[in-house]
Amino acid sequence: MLSASPPAQIPAAELSFEAALRELEAIVIKLEQGDVDLEDSIALYERGQVLKVHCEQKLKSAESRLERIVQGPKGAEGVEPLKLG
Repeated sequence: MLSASPPAQIPAAELSFEAALRELEAIVIKLEQGDVDLEDSIALYERGQVLKVHCEQKLKSAESRLERIVQGPKGAEGVEPLKLG
């Protein structure tokens, strides 16, 4: 089992969506490989949870900013919030 101190972590709030997602994916890979000791696994899981929440918040924020062009008989008539789901 590998036991290495994780490098200093950038607070999740300071990460872009893409950077947080890349880090989250790396954590999932490490945990799936099973080569991490228990304490490091717990720390990785906790960091993953923080990153997951951060990514969800970034997505929700992006969704609220998306707008859909409303098409009428004469073409684009305006915009309205995009309704997902």
